[in-house]
Parts: sequence; C-alpha cells; structure tokens
Amino acid sequence: MSDVFHKQVADRVALLELRRPPHNFVDEKSLTDLADALLSYDDDDDVSCVVIAAQGRHFCAGVDLRGIGAAGIRRFYRQALRIFSGRKPVVAAVHGAAVGGGLGLAMAADFRVAAPDARLTANFARLGFHHGFGLSVTLPRALGQQRALELLYTGRSVNGAEAVELGLCDRVADDPRGAAIAFAAEIAASAPLSLPAIRSTMRRSMVAEVSAALDIEAHAQAALLGTADFAEGIAASVEKRRPHFTSS
Repeated sequence: MSDVFHKQVADRVALLELRRPPHNFVDEKSLTDLADALLSYDDDDDVSCVVIAAQGRHFCAGVDLRGIGAAGIRRFYRQALRIFSGRKPVVAAVHGAAVGGGLGLAMAADFRVAAPDARLTANFARLGFHHGFGLSVTLPRALGQQRALELLYTGRSVNGAEAVELGLCDRVADDPRGAAIAFAAEIAASAPLSLPAIRSTMRRSMVAEVSAALDIEAHAQAALLGTADFAEGIAASVEKRRPHFTSS
C-alpha cells in the first residue's frame, strides 16, 4: 500500500499527501512512493503544478534510520534525487515539524508555504550526524552561506515567520495547505509548456550540484553511523536531554 495519496485538487494543480501520521518519518519505500507520484505528473497535460503536503501533526519529522547502513543511505538518496528532477513546479505546504530529512524534502520544492508555528530544523549536528538530502546545496542557495552554516552548526529551530524573513520559506499562512494550493494555482495559470521549460533552465545547475552533493553527504553520513556520538545523539533526542558527546 502506498504511503502517498495524490489527486488533482484544482485547475491544473495536483496534491501529493504523505500519509505516515502523526510524524511522517520517511524511509526508502515512502520516498520512492513520493517520487513515483511526483514524476507521474511529468507527462500529464492536465497538471501544471504540484503541492506536497502531509497528513498528521507534522510535515515530516525526519528520516527513519532504523537498520539503515551505507548502502541503504545511497538507495534513499537515489530516490531523493528523483524528487529534485521532476518537470513540474512544486510547492511544499509545511505544518508542524520539518526536521532533518524533512527539511531536506521541503527544500527540494520550488517554494515553501509554512504555518506560523511550523518548526524547520537542520538538527543533524545535534545528533552527532551529517546533514543530507542535498541541504549542502539548497540551504546556501536559499539563505546564503553564513546563515546556512549557522543553522547547520547550531541545529536550532526556525518558525514560519522567521523562515520567511531568512528566505527559508516564501509565504506564511495559518492554513499552509490551502495557501499552497492557491499559490500553485497562480503558477498553473501560466502557459503549460513554458513552466517545465523555465523550471529546467532555472534548476539545471542546482540539480547537478545536488546530485554530486548527495554522494558526498551519503559518504559522510555512513562514516558517522557507527560512532558513539551518533548513538548518544539519538538517545539524548529520544530522552529529551542534552547529549554528552565524546568525539568517538
């Protein structure tokens, strides 16, 4: 059974909804389902723009790392690259948490509409881990190098209002899904042949950079998977306490 529901919800606008509530942690299967659904619209002449949203409390609280190894990380990022590579513009509707890989998923979209109390976090360093999902590319492009480094080094959370101020998100709305669909409808009112052509031109270099970055990120993540610090970071997160890292 697919973890992703999708349908056309407005004139030339399709909705993809992650359905792994309440937290919508993603794994290889759910990301594959999402990529399959997204790419199914590439040659659909009735859809010009796609909205990615989620059921439950959070947009996506991260990646399910249980039992994953180096090969699993690489398979996962092959699916992530497919998310970046679709032909149709994408708007992400972010509510609740977009944490770690969930933030990476949101950043793969062209635009992000966030709830005021949304929580966007690149918390990898707080877990003794390395960031992934192409954030090496997407964060500096959206924020600039210095602000991207700040979020990656500190792992601090950003709410919807600050996310718009920083350039991490594009709009803030009490109903991010409805606002994202309305935004997508604005985009979809443009000529249907122009949109994928413009997207290809404007995102070509980014997708190439993301492809290279995913390999580097996967290698860095695999190197840290077996460390004591990563185990401590995960334990501390589950126990809601400050981690005690030992550089081992």
